[in-house]
Amino acid sequence: MNRAIETNPLIDRLPPHLKQFIKPQDYDDYSPINQAVWRYVMRKNVSYLSKVAHHSYLKGLDMTGISIETIPSMYGMNRILKDIGWAAVAVDGFIPPNAFMEFQAYKVLVIASDIRQLEHIEYTPAPDIIHEAAGHAPIIANPDYAEYLRRFGEIGAKAILSAHDNDMYEAVRSLSILKESPTSTSEAIKNAEALVQELQHKKVPLSEIAKIRNLHWWTVEYGLIGTIENPKIYGAGLLSSIGESKWCMTDQVEKRLYSIDAADIEFDITKPQPQLFVTPDFAYLMEVLEEFSSTMALRKGGFRGLQKLIDSRKIGSIELNTGLQISGVFTEMITDEDNNVVFFKTEGPTALANREKELIGHGAQANPNGFSSPIGKLKGISLAIEDMRPRDLKAYNFYDGKRIAIEYESGITIEGLNVTGIRNVFGKLILIEFEDCTVTYKDRVLFSPNQGTFKLAVGSSIISAFAGAADYRSFDNLYHVSETKTVRKLKDSSTLELESLYKNTSDIRQSNYDEERVKTIFKTLTDNHNDDWLLALELYELAYRYDKDFSKNILNHLEHLKLKRPNVAHLITNGLELITN
Repeated sequence: MNRAIETNPLIDRLPPHLKQFIKPQDYDDYSPINQAVWRYVMRKNVSYLSKVAHHSYLKGLDMTGISIETIPSMYGMNRILKDIGWAAVAVDGFIPPNAFMEFQAYKVLVIASDIRQLEHIEYTPAPDIIHEAAGHAPIIANPDYAEYLRRFGEIGAKAILSAHDNDMYEAVRSLSILKESPTSTSEAIKNAEALVQELQHKKVPLSEIAKIRNLHWWTVEYGLIGTIENPKIYGAGLLSSIGESKWCMTDQVEKRLYSIDAADIEFDITKPQPQLFVTPDFAYLMEVLEEFSSTMALRKGGFRGLQKLIDSRKIGSIELNTGLQISGVFTEMITDEDNNVVFFKTEGPTALANREKELIGHGAQANPNGFSSPIGKLKGISLAIEDMRPRDLKAYNFYDGKRIAIEYESGITIEGLNVTGIRNVFGKLILIEFEDCTVTYKDRVLFSPNQGTFKLAVGSSIISAFAGAADYRSFDNLYHVSETKTVRKLKDSSTLELESLYKNTSDIRQSNYDEERVKTIFKTLTDNHNDDWLLALELYELAYRYDKDFSKNILNHLEHLKLKRPNVAHLITNGLELITN
């Protein structure tokens, strides 16, 4: 079942900058132990969650093609998800937050196809297929929640991050990989945890992406629904965690009514959550999301929005009141005494667009060294350039082939040969090109003739600022793919033998009970792998059903393991309850 990426129309229409994160699922890489971990978690979760999860959960498991017995394949999931208007793709662990959000906007579920190790069966900070497939996918079958997730992705993809966010992303990704890597040393994990802790406790203002990430955490990952007194679980982090799904229902976890205030409450992925938020219904989630979006630079623009882009040091976009959109890495702005932006500058490839479509001949290749322009009102002229009709433009000498000298209220001056102008669909000027042009501000030259053609962005204000490009086709490298990759360990003979024992046990469960074979497996297990508790449980399940006398021997071994390994005693007890009940 080692398939290529299983497609579906939603995956086909993804832009290249998202497709670069997709990888084949490599189903044959799942070991028999991986399959047993999936089975244990799913059986335990479904048994318990049927009582405490939102009613959409169990229904969604069936609708999304997720089996309790075996790890789902992307092939099966995509075939079924297509019927509810979604798709799923496999990725390598954490991906950049804006990319994650953009996948959601396209109604594509991102699934980290790796699975947690047996040692982390209850919880892992790393995204894995238990969390993604068994946690996220079932609730998507609920139409109200699915639309919330799509809209969240649409808004979240535009949220501006800071340099601190990028450092945090790389640190968390590295820690999650180290924790799930069988080759990691305790010192390496300790150092990675220390870095995450240091960054988490660093006193920096929360960026838009940090706030949207908090909202995502307290709803999509750790959300409760219903009433404070009787909440149900819908968050994927809770649905996929044996430990936290029980812990969250106790009085030790504070329950709060969900509101926009959750955007300012941060979380620690390495610890159980001290408080959780309860929404009365999925429609209320959308209300809070729209309330938050009205606070974003996407809606407000202005100098604060542009400053966020400058601080991010990532590709972002501004939109002027004329509809002209500029996408690139913003580095500078000049403001007047009222904090109105009167000049902005980018460095490196910069693209110009209108209505999310790149202007022909004005893509990143046409502006490889950046873009700069004054904006605002002209001095002594009450009419803004964008509002001038052809007769007005001629009167003020804004005429092709004419030299012109203009001054803005800010004091910025432009002197050059007016070559041509570009208009929007309403016939208004949005860009004017000049040759032999000089732009000055006080004693500073902002643009000189030796820099080539000067392109004046026509507009008097910035009405929107957001992460990413206005037209995604403008940049090939919109998102950086992390160089930190998940680690695969070469299996030794002992591991291969243990996997073989798990595989034989699974084969027996799916065929006819073989008493001698079960006894042989159990003897090899106790002789060579005496600390493994999950296979002993699987053998007990078979013997309990078909050979009560022999099952007592296995039970004695399990009781001994509970004393020998107290940290897994509750997992053994839970497994025994599943079998006997």
